[in-house]
This record gives sequence, structure tokens and C-alpha cells, in this order.
Amino acid sequence: MPTDRRPEFFKGAQLKVAIIGCGYVGLPLALRFAEAGHKVTGYDTDPEKINMLNAGRSYIEHIQQTKIQQFVNSRHFSATTDFSRLKEADAILICVPTPLNEYREPDLSYVEQTALSIQPHLQRGQLVVLESTTYPGTTEELVLPILEKSGLRCPIAAGPENENVPVDFFLAFSPEREDPGNKQYGLAQIPKVVGGVNAPSGRAAVSLYAQVVAKVIPVSSTRAAEMAKLLENIFRCVNIALVNELKLLSMRMGVDIWEVIDAAATKPFGFMPFYPGPGLGGHCIPVDPFYLSWKAREYDFSTRFIELAGEINTSMPYHIVDAIAAALNNHKKSVKGSKILVLGVAYKKDVDDLRESPTLKIMQILQERGANFDYNDPYFPQLRKMRHYNYENMKSVPLSAETLASYDAVVIATDHSSYDYAAIVDAAKLVVDTRNATRRVLRHRNKIVQC
Repeated sequence: MPTDRRPEFFKGAQLKVAIIGCGYVGLPLALRFAEAGHKVTGYDTDPEKINMLNAGRSYIEHIQQTKIQQFVNSRHFSATTDFSRLKEADAILICVPTPLNEYREPDLSYVEQTALSIQPHLQRGQLVVLESTTYPGTTEELVLPILEKSGLRCPIAAGPENENVPVDFFLAFSPEREDPGNKQYGLAQIPKVVGGVNAPSGRAAVSLYAQVVAKVIPVSSTRAAEMAKLLENIFRCVNIALVNELKLLSMRMGVDIWEVIDAAATKPFGFMPFYPGPGLGGHCIPVDPFYLSWKAREYDFSTRFIELAGEINTSMPYHIVDAIAAALNNHKKSVKGSKILVLGVAYKKDVDDLRESPTLKIMQILQERGANFDYNDPYFPQLRKMRHYNYENMKSVPLSAETLASYDAVVIATDHSSYDYAAIVDAAKLVVDTRNATRRVLRHRNKIVQC
């Protein structure tokens, strides 16, 4: 390992890149670096994932198995649980979860444990980048002190006068912008925001990422990069909360909110369409706003706008269950004892991703109210035990006209493209549509309740 490594080193060919966390963020990033000709090692604590990757198999729907096989066979990619091998790497990228705990406070245990795993093996001249979404200050306040327990130093320094601050290792933050299932924007096409704890670290990270993405956006600090990621997702969270609230108002006023949004979206400037739904899902939008509102309290600042948006979006699954209850009531049935089929448990259409899915909360509320429910999802033949939910004995029921007709209500929670919505409406007694998936179904409109 060179001891006089400069930031420009990371522009070099065939670097050794370590990626910690082989999930929806880490695995696509690992394959992209391998595609660019670098030698990549994926690290994870799950031996089953490691065995699958080394056998060239994929456990994520939208990541092609042939792609993993290609890079395993060419020896550009391998996976391991042995963190002592981190000493061999030129760059170490951290892609681990940053969830909320039961009190909606940041849970940085995965980031902290990863930093502790790196620290004994940290080498002079290595670049460490945190990609996990978090509050401004995490890289400097949590990751840096742990890494510096190795005896190596990476001083915090901002401004042009610190261009040549001496460093033993480089440390930066570059937020992931992965959107599972998005066929229009892949990792290589999405600009990468990068901020270092000092100027050399920022330049090193820019040099590295410039090899795998079309454009790199350098910012002045890790805090600026951390805040940029939160702004992106809080923007979406607040606007989704706005249309969710307008949906509730429109329902009372007898106005079709979907028609309203489509009409407003014809304006060629000053408007961006957002769409209502049963709640927020995914690894970022339901979580990130609470990271900033939690950190803001340290500065004696109340983020009222963010908190209000969070309240509205968190309430949506309860609204959906109330709408199901009202629809059943119109059919002279109560929620308690009713048979309900939930279509789609993924957090959005056409992905095998359950993280923070509002459907899981809807099912929990239905269970608490005494409903008998099943689910169908082509991406999840069986559910597993999760952080806040335990549905591990549930299996997806097959769809048929007979099956659909046997339920008191069918709830469209995720609008997968593979569903035949006309056939679903034909066969079902009652359809509660949370996604406007049945908008083009003309027959049996009297069976459909949109909510």
C-alpha cells in the first residue's frame, strides 16, 4: 500500500474497490465498478448472500444473474464475510442501512459497526466513502473518530486555503441515488454528489466516481453532501404529503384528484406532478425527513413543515383501512371477520423491495381490526420476518377468478404491471383501489372504490 498516495491516484485503472453491504445500493455499485474494469470485493455479514454472489446468482429481481456471473467468471467481482481483507483495498465504500428505531429516531448502528470493522484494517492512503443516507454531521462526528482510533489522521478542513492539508487517509460522503426498477436512469446516468471532510478527500472521491458515472458534482463538505440527499427526499416527502391531503379533500368534494393532477401537469413550467397513494415506502422517503428533524433539535430548531408532512403520510394506511371498512359497510359487512385479499406488498410497482412498504402497515391494521386477509404479489412468493412485522408464515395466494370471487374485498395496494385489472374487477365482489390502477377499466365501475 503506497504511503504517499495523492487524490489523483484514484483516477487509475483497475483499482481494488471494497463495497460493504451487498443490497439494493451496494450490489449495483459493485457491478458498475466491475464493469469499469476495477477489481471489486463485496462485503456482507450474511453468508447466504455471499455464497449466492460467488456462485453467480442474484437475489435482487432487477439485477440480472448473467451480469453477476460475467464478473465472477472474469474475476472482477467476488464477495466475502472476511473484513480483514479490507486492508487490500484502495477504496472502501459503505452502503449499509440507516433505518429508524421504534421512536422514529436515527438508528446508525449499522454505520457505526461498519466503521468499527474497518478501523483495525485501515491503511495509509485508503479512501473511505460513506454512501448511506444520514443527517448532516454523521461522517465527521461518527465515522471519522472511529477510523482515527487506528492512529491515522484525516483532519477536518474547509475552504480553498486547505487544498493541500496533509492526510493519512481520505474520507468522504457521497449519497446513493439508487432507484430500484427505474429503467430510464441507471447508476451510470445519475450524477454523483461528493463531499470530503477536507479538499484532498473530496478530490480523491471525485477521481474515483468519475470513472463510473457520467457526471460528478463536488460540494464543499460532507455536511453539504449529507444535506443535499436529505433535501432531495424531503422535497418528495412534502409534495407527496400535499397531494395525499388534497386527495382526502377532493374525495369529500366529489372531485377526481387524478384528473386534477393530470390537468395541472400540462403546464410546461412551475409544476411537477406528484401522486397520492396508501403511504410512503422505500428506503429513503419515509425515513430521511426524520433524520433531519431529529438532528435539528440539537440546534433548538423545530422543523414543523417536515413533521407535518410526516404526520400526513404516516396516517395514510389508517385512511386506507377506514376506506376499506366503509366500502365493506356499504355491502353490509364489517371488517371483523371479513375475508380480504391484498394485491401487492412491494413498496412500489414492479420491484421486489419491501422496505418501509405501506402495505405491511395496512395488513397490520387489518389484523388488529379482526380481518382475515391473504396477499398476492408476484415478486414475493413468501414473506419473511422483518424489522417491525412478522408475516414469515404467509405465502402469496394464486390468482384466479374463483379465488378473487371468494373474498369480500380485494385491495389494490401496489399496482404491479403484471396484474390484469379488468379481470380482477370482473371476478371480485368489491375492489378498493389505492393506486388508481383501475382507471382504464370500464366494466363494473360500481364495484370499484377509489381511495
